Amino acid sequence: MQALFTTLLAALAPVFSPESGHFALALACVLAALQGILPLIGLRRAHSPLTALARPLALSHCLALLISWACLIIAALGDDFSLKLIADNSAINKPWPYKIAGLWGNHEGSLLLWVSLLSLYCALLALLPSQSPRHPAGLPPRLRSRLLALLGIVSAGFELFCLTTSNPFLRLWPVPIDGLGMNPLLQDPGLAVHPPLLYSGYVGFAVPFAFAINALLDGRADALWARYARPWVISAWALLTLGITLGAWWSYAVLGWGGYWFWDPVENAALIPWLTGTALLHSVIVVEKRSHLQSWCLLLALATFALSLSGTFLVRSGILNSVHAFANDPARGLFILALLGLYGGGGLLLFALRAPNLLPPATPSFTPLSREGALVLNNILLCTLCAIVLTGTLYPPFMQLLFGRTLSVGKPFFEATTTPFIIPLLLLMGGSMALPWRYAPINPTLRRLALPLCFTLGIILPAFWLFPTALAASVAVLALWVISAALNDLIMRFYTMPQEHRCLSRLPRSLWATSLAHIGVGITMLGLCGMAGSQERLIEARIGTHLHFGGHDWALTALTPHHGPNYEAVEAHIIIRRHDAHGPVLATLEPQIRLFPQQGQKILHVAIIHRPLEDLYAALGSVKEVQTPQGQNTYRVILRVHENPLASWLWFGGIIMAMGGVLHLIPARRKRRPACA
Repeated sequence: MQALFTTLLAALAPVFSPESGHFALALACVLAALQGILPLIGLRRAHSPLTALARPLALSHCLALLISWACLIIAALGDDFSLKLIADNSAINKPWPYKIAGLWGNHEGSLLLWVSLLSLYCALLALLPSQSPRHPAGLPPRLRSRLLALLGIVSAGFELFCLTTSNPFLRLWPVPIDGLGMNPLLQDPGLAVHPPLLYSGYVGFAVPFAFAINALLDGRADALWARYARPWVISAWALLTLGITLGAWWSYAVLGWGGYWFWDPVENAALIPWLTGTALLHSVIVVEKRSHLQSWCLLLALATFALSLSGTFLVRSGILNSVHAFANDPARGLFILALLGLYGGGGLLLFALRAPNLLPPATPSFTPLSREGALVLNNILLCTLCAIVLTGTLYPPFMQLLFGRTLSVGKPFFEATTTPFIIPLLLLMGGSMALPWRYAPINPTLRRLALPLCFTLGIILPAFWLFPTALAASVAVLALWVISAALNDLIMRFYTMPQEHRCLSRLPRSLWATSLAHIGVGITMLGLCGMAGSQERLIEARIGTHLHFGGHDWALTALTPHHGPNYEAVEAHIIIRRHDAHGPVLATLEPQIRLFPQQGQKILHVAIIHRPLEDLYAALGSVKEVQTPQGQNTYRVILRVHENPLASWLWFGGIIMAMGGVLHLIPARRKRRPACA
């Protein structure tokens, strides 16, 4: 099998050479520029052939970037160290999945991934059916052409950036015998998938951005506009949710410090557009259902994409220092800053000029106590949280730049400033689904919420007994309020159906999706509250040492060498027993310290047992060989163990949230379902 694989690579290498990939990238830049210019000229002059070029240009543009990626992947698998990107991020003894993942674990490759994903969005937009008698819900051809043209302009700018300052196909001379290898912290299956998911979310918000620019140019953002834009908003939000969840899991499972989020500036750069994207998701529903908040929805679409670009700028400009920042090159940062000013600033300038001329809503106004009012308050709270995180992230570098003062803004600031807004946001989430549109009478609304209210009141005392702090208990109560309210809404809608048609599968898919997303938020918040009660113990141990911790007995039974594909490791064997040293065996953990000789770097490989109510977590700090008083050699290790309540609920809740978004995208069946028995 290995010989066949090697022969196949050797046959493909001359065709898919780095020069071919470089040419394909340059061709993609030209095609993106044509995609951005020719359809706009055709639309202005009412020239149908030029307008119709948008679709083939978008598909050709995507194909050129896929060829560029094929050339880069073949070079990586073939260990072509004449390419600087591969020499800096790969090695002969590196496992082949990480040879591919290493292509986007750096600045040049990640930027190529960014523009390639944008071209895939363009291709998907080009392949959607056009509006016709057969497809009445399809995209109007003129709208599609303008959207593809706007996205082509965005693509061309970033592809020009790739070619001029961040070329992934730069050659090295002399060619090294072996590469430097990838950062060992990035050699993890979760992180191999994390950047594509995260960038898919970032880039996905470019499509709502294009819809917003088109609406401003047309002077109309009605319910039809929202219906076209909503699936793109939801898909980008779901992918960004998965990306952030996977990044938090990587921080927990790979960095080895036992936490999941430490308000790193790069983590915040992903959270900021997620908050405005969540507000956008709720606002576009109001525009679609009630034709309100058009201007606000357009502003959110512009701001979310601009904040995604600002995250790209911060990670690559050298302004922020992080374990997963990519570049420290001011020239690159200035180029991205110019693109941010062109696209983000240009969009906001167009909004300032054209938003006052948007057509007013055709539906009656709403009262504060209504679903529209709740969604407006939801947007205010989310945008306030976004402003807090953005301020805490940018304040230290700007103080350093302007006044030369070094400041640190960390966990205490963010927790103290965001908690007062998270609590009312959770309270609002639970009650908003029971509110009707336009006006909500108080008594009927309270009757609909009677069951979750009673449940929430009933679990207050148990929550304050189970959770370690009053704040964690309060947030946990509100999280359960959100979950129970979402389930209650499903139950109420089920029992208001005619009895002969009463069936769970007949409930609207949008209701299932919204309930699932809210339940995911509640589960994630319960995980956060559980982790507030995390316990940690750091000890110096020898083989045979027993530690009684968290109601369990932790016994270090052995230390053995372990050989990996590109590392050497010392592996500890820890047996966990229930209650005491004579209790039944609960689990065995095998944490490691791994030495990567090529990089000269040691990293921790933690061991975790995931359980429904807690995680058992162990990490080695250091290993030393010592001599006993009897003259025998033994080992002394620094062992750190954690008991993390409800840790797995964090990742499970994030996945549930994203599943709610995915369910929203599944089209409804046209055929009538058979009645349930």
